[in-house]
Formats: sequence, C-alpha cells, structure tokens
Amino acid sequence: MTDQRHWTHIGRAEDLNTGAIEFALTADTAGTAPQRGFALRHDGEMRAYVNQCPHLGIELNWMPGRFMDSDGCFIQCATHGALFLPKSGECIAGPCQGDALTPLEVVERPDGIYIRPPE
Repeated sequence: MTDQRHWTHIGRAEDLNTGAIEFALTADTAGTAPQRGFALRHDGEMRAYVNQCPHLGIELNWMPGRFMDSDGCFIQCATHGALFLPKSGECIAGPCQGDALTPLEVVERPDGIYIRPPE
C-alpha cells in the first residue's frame, strides 16, 4: 500500500464483528443508486467484492452487513440462493454457477481496512 491516494478507508477491524462492511464504490448520481461493495473476513483472510450478483446484477445481502449463508460457509445471494466461495467469489450453486463475484483489492492495516476501487 505504497500510494495511499488510490486506497479508500472503509472501516475498522471491529466493524466486522457484526458481519461484513458495506461501502459505496461510486457516487449517487442523477437518481442512479451507487454501486456498492462489501468486505468480510473468512478463515482469517480479508476479502472484498462488488456487491452485485452476476445473475441479475442485484445486491447480494439479505440484511445490512449480512452476506453469509446460515452455516457461515458461503456468500449467498438473498434473491436466488446462489452460493459463492468466500475465497474466490466463484459461484458454485445457483443460476450463475460458473460465474464469479468481482473481487476488489483489500488490505488490513493497524489503522483500518482499505480497498482499492475498480478503475
């Protein structure tokens, strides 16, 4: 993380205690909802993705900050039930099987969690 101009602070490690951190990737412009992302820790590793199901382009979460299935094993689309591997974002079950979530670069530092927005 040498060039901090390209990284955006999205929260603190404590913010992950209730699930995932959600954040805006784009601004709300002309009545268009901003594109959103989310970051979570799974098996001790930070991951971040664009909050968009590859099937219909809708947001994945079923409640604010809630992206995981009931067992906490997979990221789950609240609309279709599609399941995604947290490590890679690959869809392993559901209408978008074989597709994947769009990953975002994420780092955790002592002063917080940062993502590099897509260009």
